[in-house]
Amino acid sequence: MRKAGVTSASSGGGEGWPCGGGLNLGVKLNVLLLLLVVATNLVSLYHLSLRAATVPPVLLQQQRDGDKDLVLIRQLEAIRAGVSQLNHLRSSSPPPPLPPAELVLYSRLAPVASACSAHPELLHRYMSYTPYALCPDDALSIAEPLLLRGCHPLPRRRCFSPTASASASKLLPTDPFSPLPDAAVRWPKEAKCKSFSCLPPSLGFDVARTEAARFLRARGPLDLTAPQLLRLASLSRAGPIRLGLDIGGGTGTLAARLKKLVNATVLTTTMNLGAPYSEAAAARGVVPLHVPLQQRFPVGDGTMDVVRAGHAVNRWIPEVALEFLWYDADRVLRPGGLLWVDHFWCRRSDLEGVYAAMLRRLGYKTIKWVAADKSVAIGGNSSKDEVYLTALLQKSFS
Repeated sequence: MRKAGVTSASSGGGEGWPCGGGLNLGVKLNVLLLLLVVATNLVSLYHLSLRAATVPPVLLQQQRDGDKDLVLIRQLEAIRAGVSQLNHLRSSSPPPPLPPAELVLYSRLAPVASACSAHPELLHRYMSYTPYALCPDDALSIAEPLLLRGCHPLPRRRCFSPTASASASKLLPTDPFSPLPDAAVRWPKEAKCKSFSCLPPSLGFDVARTEAARFLRARGPLDLTAPQLLRLASLSRAGPIRLGLDIGGGTGTLAARLKKLVNATVLTTTMNLGAPYSEAAAARGVVPLHVPLQQRFPVGDGTMDVVRAGHAVNRWIPEVALEFLWYDADRVLRPGGLLWVDHFWCRRSDLEGVYAAMLRRLGYKTIKWVAADKSVAIGGNSSKDEVYLTALLQKSFS
């Protein structure tokens, strides 16, 4: 089964090498030059071998040799002309631009991730700034596309990042299910929405109503509420839920709910894909981790009591990348910790053979395992071949 890459959802352009056409032309010219040199040698060897292998009468030999010499000379002249033209084109190709001075300085202090170096045009633009001044307003146009392409962590910069107005701090709610102040976000000038009320409630920004009901009431067998999670953790001897990681957790609703119920600290991985998820989570008083799904989770080994994989983790992630994600979740879970696969979406034909087998290779104890048609679960017109899977799995104690 072929899938798109993990980073296919990114917005913004600019990927590729600077002066990419010039660089590709230079490589092609080098290859052609090498082929011409090889061709010259082959023609010469062919001519010499013919002369050494045949011994006709002297006069006939001289005539043939003269004809062959003429053909060889014409061939060599054509090759020399081609080489000369290639050298001219090669010398006229513009060299790639030098990296910004700040990038050169930073790379001496800390190695730049290879995924960053794979996109030099974006990286050079990101590091082209005036030190000790205000940073460029490039969070959505450059920084986010770099992160989505796996450039994490981004290089540090010696400039002052733009922030929301200072008055927003006085408006931040103490209750994570109170309406969010619009002043907590620096809304882009080109954005269609410049307020939380403008964003669709299904995206998780209606925290006072839609999100307030999440993880409290189960709408069907696929749902797992926060009180149910705490009860199952106790029955399975998993211990208290104190620390957690919510992968693709949107605006941090699970973190907010567990904080209110048991004062747990749940880290929420976010990406600002078309909406300010990181800012919204922070405004609610929970910790957003602005990291892409394809990168190692920035938490220690064996430290989390629970890891939840939300809607962002689904069949659009390539199988190999998804398996790496599950094993990274295993890395951060403590012995007896819980892996919560919440509404994982895939084709029914792939569920058992691909994704269920992938999860079972972890060797976890199954506490909950429910699969249902996606059309039934969401009450829509989705294909019957698409299913949701919700599973609660427990890591071994040994």
